[in-house]
Amino acid sequence: MGLREVFLKHVSLTNPAPMLLEIERAEGVFLYTSTGQRVLDFNSGISVSSLGHGNRRIVDAIRKQAGKYLHTMVYGEHIQAPQVRLAEALCALLPEHLQSVYFVNSGSEAIEGAMKLVKKCTGRPDIVAAKKAYHGSTHGAESLRSDIAFTSAYRPAVPGIRHIAFNRLEDLDRIDHRTAGVIVEVVRAEAGVELPTGDYLRALRDRCTQTGTLLVFDEIQTGCGRTGTRFAFEQYKVQPDILCLAKAFAGGMPLGAFVASKDRMDTLIDRPALGHITTFGGHPVSCAAALEALHIWSADECLRQVQKMEAYLRRRLQHPDIKELRSAGLLIALEMESPERVQRIYQLALKKGIMIDWFLFNWQSIRVAPPLCINEQEADLGVKLLLECIDETA
Repeated sequence: MGLREVFLKHVSLTNPAPMLLEIERAEGVFLYTSTGQRVLDFNSGISVSSLGHGNRRIVDAIRKQAGKYLHTMVYGEHIQAPQVRLAEALCALLPEHLQSVYFVNSGSEAIEGAMKLVKKCTGRPDIVAAKKAYHGSTHGAESLRSDIAFTSAYRPAVPGIRHIAFNRLEDLDRIDHRTAGVIVEVVRAEAGVELPTGDYLRALRDRCTQTGTLLVFDEIQTGCGRTGTRFAFEQYKVQPDILCLAKAFAGGMPLGAFVASKDRMDTLIDRPALGHITTFGGHPVSCAAALEALHIWSADECLRQVQKMEAYLRRRLQHPDIKELRSAGLLIALEMESPERVQRIYQLALKKGIMIDWFLFNWQSIRVAPPLCINEQEADLGVKLLLECIDETA
């Protein structure tokens, strides 16, 4: 059997119609398949490969650390320089009350940790999340979803979760003295790049403070430079009590984190001890990659490039069939007239050699999220191919 047949037989699938691109190598903003096709990556592996594929600085950091040691002991027991230096560098970018980092393996795990932490810190039973939001697929994170279509097969969900409509001020009254935490995205990625309006985030912050509720920002997709600032919350002058990171955090390696104040994070130490534990969280190779990635995406030069290319793509992505263009840095949604049109564009784009996607809760919009290192020439190629797809599917 060929690799494709073995894949279909032995690798567990997540949907009935996978892309089935056989990737041989990747470099910069391009993927190369076993058939010799070059594919422009306008998706970045759902914002993971934000610094491009095969970034030399990150690869060198991985090789250097792999030559020293891999896993030595479950997280939090040994002093490992990659973890320590990464935590130090990350905290230097964050507000004074976000100075304790718990490393995990993924975004879902970061959310799970935050869910436990808000309950441990407050002693309260309830968590509030926004409708039509995705925070991960583990059982707790999945329970934060409001849509029954995704969750009905796995019920009963974690109890005590209530939902509010994002950007709806009237719903903030549902946050009360039983609410341990509110978990929201600053910019709603899977809703199709929905930005907070007016003073919504400030009102949310004030309501949480008023009720003694901890505010958790999920910046798993929007952090690490994706929106043109180091973290999206910086643009809105509103700070969370807990911050969740993953995806682009380690430059293509698996790593996540939730960050809080030292006193809050220390509540996981006792009553009971080992209140939260992970074997592979903060793996030294992933942390070494993440530290080098942080030096890249946190640099002013990188952030200016994101802002420049957002404006460039907004100017170039013009077509009468695009109903609306929404963007937060290089996270862009192109709204079409129907989900069926988006699917036709998606399928044709793969054939033409450009990787795009859509959104979990907005099938009517095309996801454009290229690596942050994309240049104008590469962007022009992507725009040309994408507009051709829109024309040819009219």
